[in-house]
Amino acid sequence: MRRLTKMQLQRKSLICDRSPSRRNNTFVRGKIESHDKLIRIAWWVLAATVLGLTIAIRIRLLGIPLERDEGEYAYAGQLMLQGIPPYRLAYNMKFPGTYAAYAVIMSIFGQTITGIHMGLLLVNAASVALIFFLGRRLVNSTAGLAAAASYAFLSVSPVVRGFAAHATHFVMLPVLGGALLLLYRTHRQAFTRLFGSGLLFGLGVLMKQPAVFFILFGATYLFARDIRERFPLKTIFLRNLIFGAGVILPFGITCLLLWHAGAFDKFWFWTMDYARQYGSLVPQSEALRIFVYNAREVIGTSWALWALAGIQLIAGLWNRRMRSSTAFLLGLLAFSALALSVGFYFRYHYFILVLPAVSLLAGAAIAEADHLLVHRARSIRIFALVIAAGAMGLQVFRERELLFRIPVDSIPRYVYGLSPFAESIPIAKYLREHTTPNDTIAILGSEPQIYFYSNRHSATGYIYTYGLMEPQKYAGQMQCEMIREIEVARPKYLIIIAMEDSWTRWHDSKLEIFNWATKYSAQNYTAVGFVNIVGADHTDYFFGNIPASVMYLKDYILIYERKS
Repeated sequence: MRRLTKMQLQRKSLICDRSPSRRNNTFVRGKIESHDKLIRIAWWVLAATVLGLTIAIRIRLLGIPLERDEGEYAYAGQLMLQGIPPYRLAYNMKFPGTYAAYAVIMSIFGQTITGIHMGLLLVNAASVALIFFLGRRLVNSTAGLAAAASYAFLSVSPVVRGFAAHATHFVMLPVLGGALLLLYRTHRQAFTRLFGSGLLFGLGVLMKQPAVFFILFGATYLFARDIRERFPLKTIFLRNLIFGAGVILPFGITCLLLWHAGAFDKFWFWTMDYARQYGSLVPQSEALRIFVYNAREVIGTSWALWALAGIQLIAGLWNRRMRSSTAFLLGLLAFSALALSVGFYFRYHYFILVLPAVSLLAGAAIAEADHLLVHRARSIRIFALVIAAGAMGLQVFRERELLFRIPVDSIPRYVYGLSPFAESIPIAKYLREHTTPNDTIAILGSEPQIYFYSNRHSATGYIYTYGLMEPQKYAGQMQCEMIREIEVARPKYLIIIAMEDSWTRWHDSKLEIFNWATKYSAQNYTAVGFVNIVGADHTDYFFGNIPASVMYLKDYILIYERKS
């Protein structure tokens, strides 16, 4: 056989390259690459559209009146900006992280409703970005984009009170950052990442105590991964010790600062002693019923995304390629569910704690569908994109009234019923105009947002009265302490909230504070204001000209001024 020279081989190769089959293969490959590029662009366009739409929704809702939890955080943050530490003038069982977050937000955007909700917008956007990076790290960019878009829609839903700056939003931001740091497996600066991850998980707990379950998730995942990678026991112990040091540091610094400010005793009583009482009020026999009822409401409008998450949870564990990432997400979901279940209250905004895990599972399911179509039917790969857009669009369509049409000032009525959140604004304006910054006011009821709007200090640390009504061992002591603080402070104005949802009385609640309030207000105060909530769309305001009688009287607020 004749040998070919190197030049002849190259010439033959060039001739082969010009063959029709070679040209066809090159054309097909180019066409496939072009198609894949268009799909990638389409995913980015979908994610950008979703994020833009959710930002537009949040901008529309910037002016929605604060509800009670927001009022509490805003008032406590306002006090911190005045140099007054938490738990001195405002008692509550939550850790002070969210108070500090509100203080930071208000120092940047101002002490207004719009400023607070602008801070929420940025916190939520940062959480969306972290979910993208988590999804990309666990699966691929498609999963990250789908998960981020899913969370953007799920977390703005009125069902989970996503428009309100609840502590759960502030929990998830550092927790997601801590989880992302845990996923890095390189040894370069490994200890720094572990400490930073623990630090972020610890900050999550400062926002709200149930976030301690995310710490358990992080520690469990770290230990299990180190065992699987066969690290020496000494290394495993050291790595977990560094992670734990980061977790403890924020709480330790907080305790030290509160001790230095002289507020540690109150902090410990409210966040530990009373919190244990509060967490044991709902009987276990009622837990399943409450969960099913509230979960049905939460899942109702976004069932398609939840269904995708459920499919991935089952299918992902069977798929060897997806098993590792699905196991991580299963652990995140399980510990998120534990955080949700603390106290068995299952309030709607608590479900925000499980939304990142649900979003990441849904994103993984969509990415897996895209992967299957690539290898089996590339021409209809767009179908995965359609699934994602349809699942998200279904939720927006079903919630379109609250998201786009109902006036912002009316939304509290649709979501919270007759709670006086919109009414708090004119009440606070009247109080602010008729007091000086040195005057104090006292509210008999659970409406801390009035303190924030009026920018006046409370005469008592009891900015909520729920605890006074609960069947727990400190209720009588709390009523006596609230009475004593008001009598000592002699507030210029006394506001009595005659509304059931501002007290939430139990069948065996102690009623001494009501008897005292009747006598004390009659002896020391004169009625100067009356706000009568007649119905869902009508409220009568009387400031300085209280009528002798009214046609309808059920839910109302009385404003008393101290006699000279």
